[in-house]
Amino acid sequence: MLKKFTFSSRVTFVLKSLLVSYLLTAGLLLLLSLLLYRFSLSERVVSVSITGIYIVVTFLAGFIAGKREGSRKFLWGLMMGILYFLVLALVSIGVNRGISAFSMNFLTVLALCSGSGMLGGMLS
Repeated sequence: MLKKFTFSSRVTFVLKSLLVSYLLTAGLLLLLSLLLYRFSLSERVVSVSITGIYIVVTFLAGFIAGKREGSRKFLWGLMMGILYFLVLALVSIGVNRGISAFSMNFLTVLALCSGSGMLGGMLS
């Protein structure tokens, strides 16, 4: 059964979902930093773990968005993944004080975030 949502309720839901996604990301990155401190993890392990955190969080955001909307789930998941990446990119540009930080890693992270968000939406 399709549910009717107003524009303002959808915007509020998307903003709340992004906030929860970033809080979950912060918690997982904090856990990763504690593991790094405790076990002296290599740079490669930390890099793969950060990418894994992005994938898991955007998958969950896409899954929740698809569950709530009920139709065109993959588009809602894709939107959540892209919005997550955009906020991530804006923060990265702000911290690095310029666009020179863009590299192939940004395109890879964009593909991973949007793809895992879309997959989460499709599986909801």
